[in-house]
Amino acid sequence: MQMTKPAWLKIRPQTGEKFRDIKKILEDLKLNTVCTGARCPNVGECWSHGTATFMILGEVCTRNCRFCAVKKGKLGEPLDPTEPGRVAQAVVKLGLKYVVLTSVDRDDLTDGGAGHFANCIKEIRRLDKNIIVEALIPDFGGDEMCLRKITDALPDVVGHNIETVEELHVQVRDGRAGYKLSLEVLKKVKEMSSSIKTKSSLMLGLGETEVMILKTMDDLRSAGVSMLTLGQYLRPSTKQLEVKEYVSPKKFAFYKKRASEKGFISVMSGPFVRSSYMAETSILE
Repeated sequence: MQMTKPAWLKIRPQTGEKFRDIKKILEDLKLNTVCTGARCPNVGECWSHGTATFMILGEVCTRNCRFCAVKKGKLGEPLDPTEPGRVAQAVVKLGLKYVVLTSVDRDDLTDGGAGHFANCIKEIRRLDKNIIVEALIPDFGGDEMCLRKITDALPDVVGHNIETVEELHVQVRDGRAGYKLSLEVLKKVKEMSSSIKTKSSLMLGLGETEVMILKTMDDLRSAGVSMLTLGQYLRPSTKQLEVKEYVSPKKFAFYKKRASEKGFISVMSGPFVRSSYMAETSILE
């Protein structure tokens, strides 16, 4: 039986002029955002504040994680060489100072789409070197050449989401992903460029325990991760995993305190927090 959502999980939809402006610009430039593709609960708030996370490399993901509502398939869409330029145009039109780029997994591509990812970063840099760029990347199978393409493009932040605790990885994520693989990716990025800040994210409410969460924090710190987000898993549809627990705001505050004590320089923790939620405040605060 599906759990009833508590009162603190109710969101009032937001629109407003800024929201409509962003929606039109993204539609005109034919760009995807994780805000809509992953059915993010913060789309109203973030868009109304002039923030959006661009999802590149198409809308079809070649992985089948059991928490995610993004379209899935064995083959993704053909790469669009004009996408990096269109993303950069949108950044300028929206007046963004902090940009988050993320993508679906593209195991069907030789480099997993790393080169295209890097081109998007470089195109933004070409237009304005002062824009802060966060690259929220897939694991690329841990391939060092792919990761090097990302770090050589000089993003300010590289995020890779570990998603859940080690004990639940097999149940939650695609078989090609892995807890240790994600830690390895984050560690390699930091070794390749010590100036890049690394970031990861955990979903809560899938059946994990407090001990498991705190251990995951320790593992991320050991991999050199300095930025962390924790949010409530919300079932996108009946096709995805059920929610096992709705974690209270008080408990999220507890995890924020513990994460800060463990040495994370930036921690965002709350029921509606997602990996790219209010990303600019985590580095500019």
